[in-house]
Amino acid sequence: MDKEDVKKMIDKSIEIAMDKHNKTATVISAILGFFCLAAFVDGLFRLLGRIPPFLGLDVNIIPSLIGQ
Repeated sequence: MDKEDVKKMIDKSIEIAMDKHNKTATVISAILGFFCLAAFVDGLFRLLGRIPPFLGLDVNIIPSLIGQ
């Protein structure tokens, strides 16, 4: 094997590793994005009173907006 063959093997292994990294990072990012979106929607619905209070913490703002 000469230097050119070794360089091609190294480049191919780096390409494979980067491809695996990109796929893994995409999955992790999608999971984190879904979790953040779910937490945001849960908080929004609790704020609007669509979901009941959790652990006695009532953050519903609708009664204060309509003057009750």
